[in-house]
Amino acid sequence: MAANQSPLDFAYAARTLGREARRRGLVAPGYRCPPRIVGVDRSLRRVKGGAVVAVQLKGRPWLAVLGDMIEGVVVANQLRPPQADRLRTELWQLMSGEVARPAPPPTQSAPMKKVA
Repeated sequence: MAANQSPLDFAYAARTLGREARRRGLVAPGYRCPPRIVGVDRSLRRVKGGAVVAVQLKGRPWLAVLGDMIEGVVVANQLRPPQADRLRTELWQLMSGEVARPAPPPTQSAPMKKVA
């Protein structure tokens, strides 16, 4: 997967991870980019009722960004092994399916006229 995925990819991943966390009865952290702390790739700020995970997107491999987002769910919920390990594995499996999902088929366009 390429570096510098778009902010739309980040938003899609945040929604997917948040939805899955809530489905499991966990706290879904909020996500933002970039972190407010200069020079860090990831930070977590606890807020009333949850947490906000800030992740650096620019210049990083997408899988590193996803890893930080997944770890944010684990840390926000203060999970310990083996629950933390199980959740990480299951979220990676979920996101692997999302990352590897096929692109939608191209839309049908009207046939082009032949120009002489």
